[in-house]
Amino acid sequence: MILEPSIDKLQTKINSKYTLVTLAAKRARQIQNTKMHQVENPRAATFVGLALEEILEEKLTVDPDQEIIHD
Repeated sequence: MILEPSIDKLQTKINSKYTLVTLAAKRARQIQNTKMHQVENPRAATFVGLALEEILEEKLTVDPDQEIIHD
């Protein structure tokens, strides 16, 4: 099983693995509840995968002074 996007690519956007996992989990829950995502041509079949794609495409960012910012 190959994880896409790769952790190496994701860590160029968000350095902390903990923050990356937390952000992806919260966003995946939102996607599951709303059925809406910000990726035009998603490759992922799961909510977590969609959240990770949004992070990679910089649709989601983290502000160190706040929790999570949605663009």
